[in-house]
Amino acid sequence: MDTNATKLESRKTLHSYITGFILSIVLTLVPYILVMDHLMTPIVLVGVILVFAFIQLAVQLIFFLHVKQESKPRLNLTIFILFFCTILVVVIASIWIMQHLNYNMSLLQLTNVMQYGEGF
Repeated sequence: MDTNATKLESRKTLHSYITGFILSIVLTLVPYILVMDHLMTPIVLVGVILVFAFIQLAVQLIFFLHVKQESKPRLNLTIFILFFCTILVVVIASIWIMQHLNYNMSLLQLTNVMQYGEGF
């Protein structure tokens, strides 16, 4: 009886991996085709790519990391949320720093960067 349950569980896991793989391929190819064929304006295209990226993130979490199937403590989900928040802070802070460095650059430095590719 135990072997039948193991086989069924193994088949369900394999089916989950195959489904996740196919969805990942589709969610990668659609934005690639949109970019390569120039089917949208750049602003709309960035939004569409971000939407597909978040959908792909959900597919990866559900089908490969099995976040929806974990037990009560939900440690994997908690760690992922903390990791995502950390990455978000790093990206936003980096963009903010780069924007302010550009804003605070003197005219002489800006001219040197544009003409010679030098900062000083």
